[in-house]
This record gives sequence, C-alpha cells and structure tokens, in this order.
Amino acid sequence: MAPAGDREGYWGPTTSTLDWCEENYAVTWYIAEFLVGMGSWCFHMTLKYEMQLLDELPMIYSCCIFVYCMFECFKMKKSVNYHLLFTLVLFSLIVTMVYLKVKEPIFHQVMYGMLVFTLVVRSIYIVTWVYPWLRGLGYTSLGVFLLGFLFWNIDNIFCDSLRNFRKKVPPVIGVTTQFHAWWHILTGLGSYLHILFSLYTRTLYLRYRPKVKFLFGIWPVILFEPLRKQ
Repeated sequence: MAPAGDREGYWGPTTSTLDWCEENYAVTWYIAEFLVGMGSWCFHMTLKYEMQLLDELPMIYSCCIFVYCMFECFKMKKSVNYHLLFTLVLFSLIVTMVYLKVKEPIFHQVMYGMLVFTLVVRSIYIVTWVYPWLRGLGYTSLGVFLLGFLFWNIDNIFCDSLRNFRKKVPPVIGVTTQFHAWWHILTGLGSYLHILFSLYTRTLYLRYRPKVKFLFGIWPVILFEPLRKQ
C-alpha cells in the first residue's frame, strides 16, 4: 500500500484511510486513481473518506445478499427466511456502525473476508454433495476471484518496485502492471460468475432446465428451458 497523498489534485488533500499503489493524479488532475466501478470510481477519483465508504460498505451489503441467496436456493417459491434475513441485516448494521466509529480498514477486510469464506464453504457443499456437475462453474468463479485477490496482494507488497518499473517502460506496458485495477476487473468477473452459479442452482432446484451459453463465444449467460413436468 502506498503512502497517502503523494500528489494533490482537484479534490484537495486525501482524507481516506487507504491510498493504493496507483500514482495519484498521474492520468488527469481530476481523478486521483484511474480505475473502474461506480463506488470505487468515486473513491479512487477523490480519495475522500466519504467516497471510501461508498466503495467499501456496499461490498458488505452485496455479499450479504449473495449469502442469503446461496442459503435459500433449496427452498420453495415465495418463502422468506426471516431469521437469516434479520441476522444479515443486523450484521450489516453492526459492521457499518463499528466501521464509522473505528475507521480501521483491517476491520472491514476481516468482515468482508468472513462473508466470502461463508460463500466459499456453501458453494463447495453444493458442488460436492448436491450438484457435482456445477464444479466447473463454481470453481471457475472462485479461481477468478482468488486470482484478483493475488494481484491485489502483489500490488500492496511490491508497490515500490512496480512504481519504479512503470517509470522505465512505455505507458502502454506500465498500465498492465496496475494490479489493483486487475483486482477490480477479476473480482467483478468472479462475482458475476458466482451470480450465474447461484441462478443455476436455484433454477435447477425449481425444475427449470438452465444452460450456460456464451454470447459471441466469450461472455457466459444463463438460458432457461421450459419447466420439467412434476
């Protein structure tokens, strides 16, 4: 992780508790770190604490939704698990309140890691004991996500070396070593594949006949065939 605020641009001094390895305002005076994602875009553009919350807290909320979907995928239609729903909402509120008070990034990362670990365990259970033919999709999702996590750690650990390397090579090569950006891309793709995995599991249980198709031979989507007869 880079020291906070190596340059100052349009948004003024950095107030976020995090500042990643990207050189600040290297591309434009208006964007501190040139990356992707809506909440992340606001955070990396400004490096303001309020925008950091817009980036990090939705990670908790969306992951709670994933957890609910994965644990409810084998229930009948129109049923609501109020106990699990209450637990996840309460968890989100507690994490939010504590994080607003403590402002410690490690706390957020540990809480998010707990949710991801829960999803991994549940997914492994499904592809091991329920629908073993979904191992390819399930493990691909996990593998892509872990690859992004690996790149993120490389970016943090070898930040100084990466910055020095970018100064010596053409920009078109240097931009490929922005591993924090790769983290966003790969975790976004991994999350999308996990959503497909969740949809496949749920619709299969409801006796649809889902199939994975590839748009233009590249992008995976789920298509549904008519309901199976009871």
